[in-house]
Amino acid sequence: MKSLLDRFLSYVRVDTQSDPKSDSTPSTDKQWVLAKQLFEELKDIGLVEVTMDEKGYIMATLPANLEKEVPVIGFVSHYDTSPDFTATGVNPRIIKDYDGKDIVLNSEKNIVLSPDYFEDLLLYKGQDLIVTDGTTLLGADDKAGVAEIVTAMEYLIAHPEIRHGKVRIGFTPDEEIGRGAHHFDVEQFGAEWAYTMDGSQIGELEYENFNAARAKITARGKSVHPGYAKDKMVNAIGIITEFASRLPGEEVPEKTSGREGFFHIHHLEGSIESASLEMIIRDHDRARFEDRKRFLELIVAELNQKYPNALDIEMKDQYYNMREKVEPVYHIVEIAKEAMEQLGIAPIIKPIRGGTDGSQLSFKGLPCPNIFAGGHNFHGKYEYVPIQSMEKAVEVIIRICELTAGKS
Repeated sequence: MKSLLDRFLSYVRVDTQSDPKSDSTPSTDKQWVLAKQLFEELKDIGLVEVTMDEKGYIMATLPANLEKEVPVIGFVSHYDTSPDFTATGVNPRIIKDYDGKDIVLNSEKNIVLSPDYFEDLLLYKGQDLIVTDGTTLLGADDKAGVAEIVTAMEYLIAHPEIRHGKVRIGFTPDEEIGRGAHHFDVEQFGAEWAYTMDGSQIGELEYENFNAARAKITARGKSVHPGYAKDKMVNAIGIITEFASRLPGEEVPEKTSGREGFFHIHHLEGSIESASLEMIIRDHDRARFEDRKRFLELIVAELNQKYPNALDIEMKDQYYNMREKVEPVYHIVEIAKEAMEQLGIAPIIKPIRGGTDGSQLSFKGLPCPNIFAGGHNFHGKYEYVPIQSMEKAVEVIIRICELTAGKS
């Protein structure tokens, strides 16, 4: 059997960064490298019904090893990594028996992973951490989840004394750009419910997430020589920054937490003739989410009165809060909670300040809470994952399979 650590390290060294500007699925050809590797690996460890479609969605089956009929459950993770930070040349390093002090990731560039800033590090004093070299992200989001699922399935195959029903697993591309579940065939997957292994800190168990939309606001201007511009020039940059100034200053990611929603401008460019900004809108409450979108439309309408027909807005919903789909089958959360408690893990049930494939899958008919994969500081050079957290995630998967069979 391949070790969890070796499996994870082999995955993160493959660059699978997705691209929001691409219309293909997967959005980048390099995702196919790991997809094909996973496809072969699942067959090699003994899973059956291993498939990979033309869009890079991978599914496989661990057959039941007991005679009674029990629910078919699933586990899902994504193999792409965020476009927010480079994933080329990932060079992971293992910090054995972490001492609670600063970790120098890159001495030449003076990049330090410090508990003074990232306090969660102190939770893992005495454990073994996998960190970056300070020049790339790590890819624990969500290659930790992929490695944990594959390792758990291999363990169950090697230990038939552990009784379980039929288990389906699925790996998706492009989750980081909001498309991970777009082409996921829930009917083909054939599970009654599933769990995404895509959370962070050990113990996280989530069945609430943001309602999410994205928006692009474009401003049109008129360029005139600045010396003769009075009452003639229309500066698109000025209009787009005026739009941005109308947004509530306290409702941004860096000033909100818990169930507080936000507006987040993540891209801004322009000239006098044309300027645009791209942003995301997030809120756990559906009514407030709709209010936020109407607020943006109102700003555009008001500015178009001031600068006739200068602004356009394009807005599109991305996903919704899966709570409304999971609560009616809350026993699936309770099974995961019980699995953690039996393993000595304190469940941390809290809303996700983001989304997972599970949010879209839940609305496609596959209720799908989210379970920790172990990583921290996703999407950047300070990303790390404790090996012990990954090992516990594997144990949780196995115990959920046992509990589901035992409760039927």
